[in-house]
Amino acid sequence: MQEFGDFANIDIEKLLKGADQQFARMEEFQKKMDSFVGRAQDEQGLVTVECGQEGVRELQLHPKGLRLSSGELADLIKTALNDAAADLQRQVAESMSETFGDSEDNPMTYLRNPDAALNQIKEAESAYNRTFEDVMGELDRIRRRLEL
Repeated sequence: MQEFGDFANIDIEKLLKGADQQFARMEEFQKKMDSFVGRAQDEQGLVTVECGQEGVRELQLHPKGLRLSSGELADLIKTALNDAAADLQRQVAESMSETFGDSEDNPMTYLRNPDAALNQIKEAESAYNRTFEDVMGELDRIRRRLEL
């Protein structure tokens, strides 16, 4: 009988336990997500922005800011929005590191290094293809033995 490489030696209990732990950590992280709020304000205090996972939660314009030209005000708003989004992203990354650590289990590692993530996907695809070919070959041999 043909071996299935490393797949024949998989500890299913360990795999399931690891998956359960990963789901529990992800659930814990999801609960925290609502509490994250990115905040930013321009240097003069004319524009204040708050961002959450749903997008912009609050945009406050000081009355003095309305005296600016539309272009100047737009620039302040865009900068504050970008800063608030960056603050929110920082909080999410910190929480991910707290929840998952800095290991490969941390989903943020894939965002920081998409090439590594793509390589892992290609390796998994290759392993799947090899296993599929092995299984299909074995099924074909069984079919021939049974003369089907």
